[in-house]
Amino acid sequence: MGRLLLIDVVTAVVALGLWYCLFTAYNRRKGSEALRWVQSACAGKGRVLDSHWLNSSRLYARLQFPSRSFENARVTVKFRPRPLPIQWLVSCWRKQKETLTFEADLGGSPTFHLEVTRHRWCAHTHGVTTRRRDGREWDVYEPGPVILTTRTHWTQDPAAELNALMAVRQQDVLKVRFHPKSPQFSATVALDALADSRTAAGFLTTLRELAAGASAHRQ
Repeated sequence: MGRLLLIDVVTAVVALGLWYCLFTAYNRRKGSEALRWVQSACAGKGRVLDSHWLNSSRLYARLQFPSRSFENARVTVKFRPRPLPIQWLVSCWRKQKETLTFEADLGGSPTFHLEVTRHRWCAHTHGVTTRRRDGREWDVYEPGPVILTTRTHWTQDPAAELNALMAVRQQDVLKVRFHPKSPQFSATVALDALADSRTAAGFLTTLRELAAGASAHRQ
């Protein structure tokens, strides 16, 4: 009995070790591919300086741009924790996306703190028959952008805020953040959105437009 238990334990350890090695290598390959997407998105306007893995599912890389639009630029790529089976299952159950987060300092410190998160809501009539649906119509409205602020004095021309909202709506950007302290600017995008070279280039263009809007607002 004890011998069989020992064999089972050794088999489980070996299986988990193989699982970890195989999916770590898989994430590494995806990391190399993601860095190629980033370099392609830069399109000669920037380059990847160096990169290293923070853990088996997070890749960190420093970027350099010739202009002063972005300083201390870096990206963090977050993959599914495939090498860790339980965490991977939880990630799949929560439908967490693989993401790329771009962080940088701007030419000057923004005078505002703004965080824009993209959400989508949907609803459906669960278990409603045709007869009941006829007497229960849905009224659908499409509102414009809504800004919730804690400012006691609202500016008349919130250019940076509105530019951020429009960029989030038009691109596959999940989150945009401005902050007076470093990192002064960050944006998160779904990693799959960068697989297409045109979309990747558009993402970098969006980042530049957001940074330019913040600079104009600061002036």
